[in-house]
Amino acid sequence: MSTVTPVTLNNGVEMPAVGLGVYQTPPQETSSAVAAALSAGYRHIDTAAVYGNERQVGEAVLKSGVDRAEVFLETKIWISDFGYDQTLHGFEKGAGKLGVDRIDLLLLHQPLPSDFDRTLEAYRALETLLADGKVRAIGVSNFMVEHLTALLERASVVPAVNQIEVHPYFAQRAVQEFGAEHGIHTQAWSPIGGITFYRDSAHDSTLRDPVIGEIGQAHGRTPAQVMLRWHLQQGRSTIPKSTRPERIAENFDVFDFELTDRQLAAIDGLDTDRRGGPEPGDITLANFGMPIPEA
Repeated sequence: MSTVTPVTLNNGVEMPAVGLGVYQTPPQETSSAVAAALSAGYRHIDTAAVYGNERQVGEAVLKSGVDRAEVFLETKIWISDFGYDQTLHGFEKGAGKLGVDRIDLLLLHQPLPSDFDRTLEAYRALETLLADGKVRAIGVSNFMVEHLTALLERASVVPAVNQIEVHPYFAQRAVQEFGAEHGIHTQAWSPIGGITFYRDSAHDSTLRDPVIGEIGQAHGRTPAQVMLRWHLQQGRSTIPKSTRPERIAENFDVFDFELTDRQLAAIDGLDTDRRGGPEPGDITLANFGMPIPEA
C-alpha cells in the first residue's frame, strides 16, 4: 500500500502531494479550515492573492504550533500585479499577509493572452525571486499548451508546477502530457469536480457518478477519496477544498488503498472534455482585473 510520499519538483524541492485549497473560502472560515487541516496531518496549504484570505492562512499556521518549516505554503500572483516590478511587489504583498519571509511555491495565477509580454515580465520577476531565495519554487496556473510553449521560448527557468483544472470529467490530457515532457508537474485544482455542473448532459456531479460510486463501494471509500486516489496514482498532486473538519480529514485519508488499472481506466473514460472554470483565453484585465490590497 502507498504511503504519504511527497512530489519532487524539477528543482529538487519536495511538495506534499495533497494540500488544502482555500478558493472561495471566506476569510472568517479560513483560519478554522487551515487549523483542521494541519490537525488532520496536512502540511500543504494553497491560497492566492485574489482569494482574499492569505492573511488568515498565515495566522492559522502561526497559531497551529506546527513548525513553519514543515508547512508548504503556495500562493499566486493575480493578473493585476503582472509586470516585472509589479510582480516583485506582489510577492511582498503576499509574503506580508502570510507573515513569512519566503514562500514555498509562487505561481502566476493565469496567463494574460491579451498582453503576454506582461505575463513574461511577471514570470521574469518570479525567476528573480527564485534566484534571490525568496521563493523555493516557481510555476504557473491555468496555462494551456500554447501559453507554456510561448513561455518556455523566453524563460530561463522551467516552471516547476502548472496548476490546472483536472477531475474525472475534465482531464486536460494534452496539457498534462506537454507538462510531463518538459518536467512541469501537474497540480489539480477542483480535483473532485466541485465547481463543475453538467445540467445539459448525463452528468451533474462527479460525486454522484455511478462508475466512481461503484469503485468506492469496492474499496469501502467515498467518491471523493476515489477521485483523489486516481490523481495520486497518475502522478498529480491535488488541493481539495472543504471547510468541514470531517471532510478535510476524509480527503487526506487516501494513502492506504490502491485502485486497479481497470478502475483507473474506467475513471479516465468519464472525461467529457468540458471545462468548468473560465476559458484561459478569456481572461483579460478588463473583465478580471481587480486591485490586490497591500499587506
